[in-house]
Amino acid sequence: MADPDEVTRPQTSTRDLATVHDQLLAWLTGRLPEGAEPEVSELAAPSGNGMSSETLLFDATWTTAGGRHTERCVVRMRPSMDAKPVFPTYDLDKQFKVMTLVGERCAIPVPTLLWNEPDAGPLGAPFFVMRRAEGAAPPDVMPYTMDGWLLAATPEQQRRLQRESVAIVAAIHGIEASADEIAFLQYPGPGESALRRHLDDLRAWYEWGIEGQRVPLLDRAFAWLEDNFPAETGPDVISWGDARIGNILYVDFAPTAVLDWEMAAVGPRELDLAWMIFIHAFFQDIATRYGLPGLPDLMRTEDVCAQYERRTGHAPRDMRYFEMYAAVRHGVVMARIAHRQWHFGEREQPADPDETVLHRGLIEAMLAGTYWERAQGN
Repeated sequence: MADPDEVTRPQTSTRDLATVHDQLLAWLTGRLPEGAEPEVSELAAPSGNGMSSETLLFDATWTTAGGRHTERCVVRMRPSMDAKPVFPTYDLDKQFKVMTLVGERCAIPVPTLLWNEPDAGPLGAPFFVMRRAEGAAPPDVMPYTMDGWLLAATPEQQRRLQRESVAIVAAIHGIEASADEIAFLQYPGPGESALRRHLDDLRAWYEWGIEGQRVPLLDRAFAWLEDNFPAETGPDVISWGDARIGNILYVDFAPTAVLDWEMAAVGPRELDLAWMIFIHAFFQDIATRYGLPGLPDLMRTEDVCAQYERRTGHAPRDMRYFEMYAAVRHGVVMARIAHRQWHFGEREQPADPDETVLHRGLIEAMLAGTYWERAQGN
């Protein structure tokens, strides 16, 4: 069975939920019409997925012309800096804007947005509230490749989930929007392409997250990304950023909500495809290292790319590069989470800094050129 360090959920918040509850009730009282007399249930954090923005679940009830009305709600908050957040900055307004844009321009099921509060005053951080959607996501903890409803599903059900998930990515990439409309999603910087700016931002995120304690494996991988940077990139599209099945809710293996937009940007289509493929490979690797079969036929590169091309007419290219890019990006996340775990006393700092990257073996195989041979043999 898996090592607890690998599958338990790290601490994500230092806020007192009772205090947040009272602040949220006061804010909602001021937001709703006079006489609404709102009530807010006890706050709860979702289990299983997510370690970036703080996410809290609650029910809100208030009086309308038709009587008492209840909404099942989700609040997304910028994390406190003393919680050792994953990202150096959190733009909740950007998340609200991109979800609004995607919801208006294509048919994918984005959660219904209720309120946006860019002022940090009411809760101590900007936040937005959305309606809670029905469905379940394949969990990160315990990894869905080791236990849970997707592992127990039939092969046809698993294939349906993959097809529907690739269709979500294709629909996002098919959104028509002007450069001005998506300018807020562009990474800043002097890079001549969206991918160059994306890579520069990733490196800056890495340097911030490691707090001076370098990870030699990631340094080597960043050098590989530079040495193998594609000669041509594009076409650029709206990139979901965190495109993975763990960020989709499903009912009967069909998507009911597409979640977590904090990594949204402008970039090549392959960013999302490779991320979806690699994050599954990450969880599959955990399963196989502990002698479990996992889901070896799910999210195979050739299958995902073929399904995507059939839907869009675009043949994904340079996928080895983008899968390495995804592995490095996830390595930056893992290294930062390791710092959080040391800070909160959840694990000891390893003597070898490469051990902060849980999937170091996958990156080492990519650098050696053997990863894709093994992937093709699955």
